Order: sequence, then structure tokens, then C-alpha cells
Amino acid sequence: MQKQVNEMNYEEKEELLKQIIQDLKETLSENRYLHCISTMKKARQMAQKYNQDEQIVMLTAVAHDIAKEMSNEEMIKYAGENNIKLDEVDKMATMVLHGKIGADMVAKKYGFTKEMQDAIYYHSTGRVNMTMLDKIVFLADKSENRRQGKDADKLRNIIEKEGIDEAILWDIDYYTIPRTIEKKKVIHIESINARNDITMKLKMEV
Repeated sequence: MQKQVNEMNYEEKEELLKQIIQDLKETLSENRYLHCISTMKKARQMAQKYNQDEQIVMLTAVAHDIAKEMSNEEMIKYAGENNIKLDEVDKMATMVLHGKIGADMVAKKYGFTKEMQDAIYYHSTGRVNMTMLDKIVFLADKSENRRQGKDADKLRNIIEKEGIDEAILWDIDYYTIPRTIEKKKVIHIESINARNDITMKLKMEV
């Protein structure tokens, strides 16, 4: 049985990180693999800034897209075989579905904790009461240095100068939701819930 991450010492976590990186290199396209590595590096920088456990953050961030290149049919089949409940929106939203499938995979294959699983589960949408790990993986995915263009530059600037919650809110309002509408796809309720939750908390801080 796979040892749980929260039972591992420093050296064991380092070995697990190497194993995951090798697995991703062997199973993902080069572009997706490089995105995962870049996301991990960005997440590590944020972990240092926000005083988070670097190993936990790096393990979670590098594995966030482990299921990204599965087909929709493969993910739905996996969900059925592993008792993962999907609603109709989940089945239509591949962008979200890979997070749910990935969260289950890392638990079974690598012994990720519930907190780590959740950060992968919600990395595309956010959720109510996001943990710091959730926030770091969410933003590292969208702001890693291989991402180019004005949106990525804007997001990196907000993270640096305004704060992590402001960056998540901007991403949902000006990137995630508009892009989803443009593609005529369903907006996942978790994105709306995350947006409203952060908006209310920021207003309370004023």
C-alpha cells in the first residue's frame, strides 16, 4: 500500500517528487509536462512568500494536471470505475473534470492528503473557503512563467502588487468566466461560489 504523504519524512517526500516528475514526463505531452514543472516552480515561489510547506506545495502543484490529457470518455469511464460522482455539468466541462479525476488518482497512486487532493480537485474553478494551498495551486497554474500574453502578465502583476485573493477574483472575473462564455460552455457553479466568497471577504476587510 502507498504510504501517505503526511507520514513521510523530508527525504521520502523528495523521492516522491522525483517519482511524480518522472511519471509525468513519461505519460504527458512535452508541452503539458513543461507546464506542470513551471507551475511547480511558480508554486514554490508563492509557498516561500506565504510561509507554506514547500514540499507539499510542490508535490501538489506538479501533479495538478495529471489527468489533463485523458479524453472526456476516458475520464467518465474512470469516474464510473472509481465511484466518483459526476453531475451533468461535470460531464460537459472537461476543464473541471480533469481536476476531479486527478484528485482521485494522486490519492491512490501517491498517497496525497485530503488537502492536497482538494487543491487539485478545485484548481480550475476555486471554491468557497479556499485554503492557502488551493489558492497557490490555482494561481500558479494560471500565472506560471511559460504562459504568455497580456492576461498572464496582468495576473502576475496583481499577485505581486495587490495580493492573492485579488488575483483569484480578477482571474475569475476577467479570464475564466469571459473565456467560458466566449466558448459557449457552461460556467461551473464552483467558480461563481468562489468569486462570491472572495468578493464578500474582501469587502469585509475594507
